[in-house]
Amino acid sequence: MTGTPSPVPADAVPRTWVDGAPRAAQPYLRLMRLDRPIGTWLLFLPCVFGLAMGAFATGHGFGSRRDIELLVLFGIGSIVMRGAGCTYNDIVDRDFDAAVARTRGRPIPSGAVGVGAAWVFLVAQCLAGLAILLQLNRFTVVLGASSLALIAIYPFMKRITWWPQAWLGLTFNWGVLMGFAAERGALALPAFVLYAACFFWTLGYDTIYAHQDKDDDALIGVKSTARLFGAHSRGWIAGFYTLTVALAICAGVLLGWPVRFAALMLAPALHLAWQVRALDIDKPEVCLKLFRANRDSGLLIAAALIVAGWLG
Repeated sequence: MTGTPSPVPADAVPRTWVDGAPRAAQPYLRLMRLDRPIGTWLLFLPCVFGLAMGAFATGHGFGSRRDIELLVLFGIGSIVMRGAGCTYNDIVDRDFDAAVARTRGRPIPSGAVGVGAAWVFLVAQCLAGLAILLQLNRFTVVLGASSLALIAIYPFMKRITWWPQAWLGLTFNWGVLMGFAAERGALALPAFVLYAACFFWTLGYDTIYAHQDKDDDALIGVKSTARLFGAHSRGWIAGFYTLTVALAICAGVLLGWPVRFAALMLAPALHLAWQVRALDIDKPEVCLKLFRANRDSGLLIAAALIVAGWLG
C-alpha cells in the first residue's frame, strides 16, 4: 500500500483532523471520506429516526441503556459502512472521477491509493461492519445483509438511468428500517412510511449535490436528476421536500402523534423551505453549502421524533 498522501479533494472540509494524521494513513482516511463527515451524518441520522420510532412503537420509550448502546453501534457502523461504500464507489468510478474537476483529487484517481490496495481496504471495512452487525438481533442482521445488493448496484445507476439519486435514496435510508427492527425485532407500517419520507429527502438533497458536477457530467455522459430537471430543479426539490414532511407526519400519525409531531415538524419543514429558497443551481459553492445543511435538517427531524415520543 502506498504511503503517498492524496491531494485534498475540492469538496473536502478544510483543515480537518485528517491533515494531522500520519501521512501513510491520510489517503485511506480520505478514501473513507472522513474529511467530509456530512455523508456519515446523512447515513446515521435515518438510523436514529428508526431507533427512536422503534423504541416508542414498543411502548418502552427511548433513552434506555440499550438505546444508547444501539446508537453507538449504529454510529460506528455508519462510519465504517459509509467508508466501505465510498471505497467501492471510487473503485468503480475511478475513470469518471479522473475526468471531473471536483473528484480528480480523490485517492484512487490521484494515484495515492492503488486499486488493489483499495480492494483490500474495502474487505477490511466490510469485515468490521459485519462484526458490528452481528451485535444486533437476527432479523436486523438479515435486513442489514440484504442492503448489500443496493450498495453493490448503486455506482452503476448513473450510467443507465437519469434517477441515480432515487437509488441512493433507497440505499442511504436503509437505516430507518434497520433501526426500527433493532428495537422491535420486526418491521411495521410506520417504519416503511418514514423510510419513504427519507427517500424523498435524499432525492432532494442529492439533486442539490449533483448540480455541482452537471457540466462535467454532461461531458462524460453521467446521468443525474440535476441534469434531468435542469432549470426546473427548484420546483422538483420543493416537491420532494414537501413529500418528506408530509410522509414523516403520516408516520407520526400511525404512531398516535397526529398533532404534537406535526407541530414539531414545523422546524425541519422551515429549514427545508429555506434550502429551496436559497438554492442557486449555477453556484457550486451554494449547492455544497445547502447539501451540507441537511445534517441540521436531519437533527431537527430526529429531535421532533424524540420529543413527540417523550410527550406521549
